[in-house]
Amino acid sequence: MKKLFGFLTFLLISFFSYGQDGPKIEFKQETINYGEVVKGEDDGVRFFEFTNTGNAPLIITDVKSSCGCTVPTKPSEPIMPGKSDKIIVKYNMNPGPISKTITVESNAVNKLNGVVPLRIKGTVIVK
Repeated sequence: MKKLFGFLTFLLISFFSYGQDGPKIEFKQETINYGEVVKGEDDGVRFFEFTNTGNAPLIITDVKSSCGCTVPTKPSEPIMPGKSDKIIVKYNMNPGPISKTITVESNAVNKLNGVVPLRIKGTVIVK
């Protein structure tokens, strides 16, 4: 009986450990605040930096913006474990408030379905 209990405990621990294997994405920040920026003085480019904290290559499959005024660019190559990269975001600097979402799709096991919502906010003014 002790052997069976020990074996079942080992299987249970192995099962939960197995669920943690794979690529993991950790962003330095998930929201970028542009603050108050002046149109023509700021190019609208910002970076979301992230690290693969998992033990398998991280693949960013898609990056989408909530509107056409924000253009995100994803890494084209897999990010190896322990390595970092960035998602480049360019806002077109239309005057007014900024409140946009960038959706990152990946094979990360630490995010629900590998999806991470990123946000940009701020205000663009004209001098």
